[in-house]
Amino acid sequence: MSEPLRVLLVDDHAMVRSGFAMVLSVEDDIEVVGEAADGLQALERARETLPDVVLMDVQMPRMDGIEATGHLVAEDLGHVVIVTTFDSDDYLFAALEAGASGFLLKNAGPEQLLDAVRAAGRGHALLAPEVTRRVIGRMASPPPGRPAVAEPAELAHLTAREREVLVMLARGLSNGEIAAELVLGEATVKTHVSNVLAKLHLRDRVQAVVYAYEAGLVPPAED
Repeated sequence: MSEPLRVLLVDDHAMVRSGFAMVLSVEDDIEVVGEAADGLQALERARETLPDVVLMDVQMPRMDGIEATGHLVAEDLGHVVIVTTFDSDDYLFAALEAGASGFLLKNAGPEQLLDAVRAAGRGHALLAPEVTRRVIGRMASPPPGRPAVAEPAELAHLTAREREVLVMLARGLSNGEIAAELVLGEATVKTHVSNVLAKLHLRDRVQAVVYAYEAGLVPPAED
């Protein structure tokens, strides 16, 4: 049996942390290894516990979740999933730029929480579908007047099928949906996704989606 996923909970509200801990702790494949009430404490706990996944709030005292995410990613201290109410788009864009691997709504149900943790732990970050297109589409939109950039040279390393899979990732399709659309086995799709990430030197699916938008493979979504 594989080791359980190690999770660090970061939120300045103790009740939120307790609620997440209650849901996660009953699962055999997940272990809550620590809690933190702000970004500075999150860095200390992460260095002590070496989590696989960090569930990170945004607005906190001393150091907010965006700055903390940047430090955690730089030190390779786990995949960060931002837990937010989506009060401000700017926080989301900043989190992506800081290296967050995904987003989870604070009002998400237990199954969504578990899915997000497991997905992030496997390096296949889960984005809340309510905001995926809006957030990434706006982030990748060039300012008015800026000319379109040339297609990145490394795209030439992808096969035609891998390029097709990258475009479908950017459209928000899951591996199962991609498999159905291309009439492939899901294991084959996983291999294509892994090849895309490796060839383009991308950390996870979130980076792949942003890359596809910025490379002009998919037009930015409209609100």
